[in-house]
Amino acid sequence: MSAGLFGLLDDIAVLARLAAASIDDVGAAAGRASLKAAGVVVDDTAVTPQYVQGVAAQRELPIIKQIAIGSVRNKLLFILPAALLLSQFAPEWVLPLILVGGGTFLAYEGAHKVWEKISHHEAPQQAEGKVAAEIGPEQEKEMVGGAIRTDFILSAEIMVISLNEVLEEPFFSRAVVLVVVAIAITAVVYGVVAAIVKMDDVGLALAQRSSALSQRIGLSLVRAMPRLLDVIALVGTAAMLWVGGHILLAQFHELAELDFFLGWNGPYEAVHHLEEAVHDATGAVGGVLGWVVNTTLSAVVGLVVGAVVLAIVLALPSRSKAATAH
Repeated sequence: MSAGLFGLLDDIAVLARLAAASIDDVGAAAGRASLKAAGVVVDDTAVTPQYVQGVAAQRELPIIKQIAIGSVRNKLLFILPAALLLSQFAPEWVLPLILVGGGTFLAYEGAHKVWEKISHHEAPQQAEGKVAAEIGPEQEKEMVGGAIRTDFILSAEIMVISLNEVLEEPFFSRAVVLVVVAIAITAVVYGVVAAIVKMDDVGLALAQRSSALSQRIGLSLVRAMPRLLDVIALVGTAAMLWVGGHILLAQFHELAELDFFLGWNGPYEAVHHLEEAVHDATGAVGGVLGWVVNTTLSAVVGLVVGAVVLAIVLALPSRSKAATAH
């Protein structure tokens, strides 16, 4: 009887260790996948606060909550099933081709933000944010719907980039990793967004206290808000160009390995060889400098490709007229 009990306990311990190992594997895979989607995550964080600029303070968090719920719905109910079906049944070249499209879109968005900064044109999201204070319930609903539609594009990119990192995992593990990524990234993005949009309210509350220290901290927070949004936007732009360029380099290389007609190995190999040369020549800091070289060249590729796409878009009569109007 005791031998049977000890045997059962031993089996339970083995299963527990296997479960713990599986959880560790899922966590590690989710971490890798989330890191690869960093450019889109930062952009998502930079874009969303603009939807609540000028909104009455009591409506900011409810609006962010609605957008966050819509984002989770986008990822789990629509994008996740489609991504899993693609990864399971589509030909090998389909996912790299989709990623090329996503990388091109990221590069275009990054180049477009650079062009807006240089030409002093205003982004559509900023224009939407300016009228937010004047909206009623119907207009708020429409604005939230627009934010969720924008989130759908960003969420699709996040999920496809993440999926590409776990293609070698079994189907069930792949699904679990993507669910973890979807929930974790949404929580991080909208948690940070909520903290950012309430920062000025916290600052104002501190500034109204009698303590001189509280007033200084409060005024500092209020003054820091616009600068923080600018920094996030700048980092988001750089991340989009880097991630977009890296995706393009890696996926054209992948397509070449699959003998797909769009495959092109030259740029990927050139960047890879230069990264290795810097890594080997710089000793202890070789890993960091090699990454900097890869990141910089990927961003250059993203900027060049994005600029070409942007030039084509602006050359279209209807789009160029709309861009001039902004």
